[in-house]
Amino acid sequence: MTTILLVDDDPLQASVRKSILEKRFPDVRRVADAAEALCLVEEHPAMANLGVVVSGHQMPGIGAPEFVSELHTRRPSLPVLVLGEADDDPSAYQGDRVYYLPKPVTPEDMLETASLVLV
Repeated sequence: MTTILLVDDDPLQASVRKSILEKRFPDVRRVADAAEALCLVEEHPAMANLGVVVSGHQMPGIGAPEFVSELHTRRPSLPVLVLGEADDDPSAYQGDRVYYLPKPVTPEDMLETASLVLV
């Protein structure tokens, strides 16, 4: 079974996004920030089945571009779906395994893109 990792510091928003993702993916794990995500990816046995990371562009602590870069040093082939604002600059993300969706992101857009980019 493929695992989806959701990185979102807003509890309400994370709950909604997790519910949406669980409609198609039965194993969705949520963490509150990039540091927690990086630790989980490194140490947790369940992350062996990690298929995609879904993250917001605005995050406390480690910024999303830095998080994606660090994640790809550890897991280069892992796709990352970044949900950002329409006026954010997606060019801050390097690599061919980063997918940027500007808000407003519909549930269908998020599900479809996550499905398409799965490892």
